[in-house]
Amino acid sequence: MSASAIIAKSDFQELTRESRAAVELALAGAMDLGPDCPANLREAMAYSLLAPGKRLRPLLVLMAAEACGYDAEGAFSAALSAACAVEMVHTYSLIHDDLPAMDDDDLRRGRPTCHKVYGEATAILAGDALLALAFETLARGVPSEVAGACCAELGRAAGPTALVGGQVDDLAAESTGGDLVALEAIHRRKTGALFLASLRLGGLVAKADAKSLAALEEFGRRLGLAFQIVDDLLDARGNAAALGKQAGHDRERGKLTFPSLLGLEESSRRVGQLIAAAIEALGKFGSSAGRLEALARFVEERNR
Repeated sequence: MSASAIIAKSDFQELTRESRAAVELALAGAMDLGPDCPANLREAMAYSLLAPGKRLRPLLVLMAAEACGYDAEGAFSAALSAACAVEMVHTYSLIHDDLPAMDDDDLRRGRPTCHKVYGEATAILAGDALLALAFETLARGVPSEVAGACCAELGRAAGPTALVGGQVDDLAAESTGGDLVALEAIHRRKTGALFLASLRLGGLVAKADAKSLAALEEFGRRLGLAFQIVDDLLDARGNAAALGKQAGHDRERGKLTFPSLLGLEESSRRVGQLIAAAIEALGKFGSSAGRLEALARFVEERNR
């Protein structure tokens, strides 16, 4: 049995406890914004950013850097800054996605959405502020020789050809429908792009070679799609506790989902195939990718 297989069987939450604690502490510190930030804006930002979450994307940054064998002084600090930046972008996207003009959700991460607590205008501005803060955090926190590449990577993932473009097509599909090709294209940009960016940021901070970055990308493509299918399955099965938001909402809005196109059984089967392929892509890293493998198995476990 490989070292990575042994690690993968460990409890994921315990395996990542220290990394998640470091992320939480750094995110809380980032909310010390000084007197020029209006109190209600800071509260709205912190309410969403510091809400209980899985922190999968920042963990992907840290684990990718770990898999690539970074050992330079200050490398963990740089990876942690990149991890926080990714979580800020992710949180901004959730705040905006939940708005009445978008997905119109009342619950996120197990509690009322930002606009339900602080109003729509403040929620929009909190999302805007987190997006800007993400790039400031990234530019200040990673070495100058990779800061430009890291900012470009995160900007592409958050922009019109990825996250934002995917959301536009996702909203359009509520009225026009679509097929499996269209659905995978949406989620390759909405969910997958930020997964890929997280992994690539970790690799860039660790100064990974081209082959290592390619392997991380292959892992991320498979994992990101599997994650989205599992979310669709949890929504279809009415598992609000696992989702952290209202279940059945996608069906009510007529959203294009994997279960609606493939059915529950085939969707679930695809998750298993994607996770297996994702783990296979990690082969070049050996035991150093043990925690990435464990994360992939954690995503699969959510489907059970």
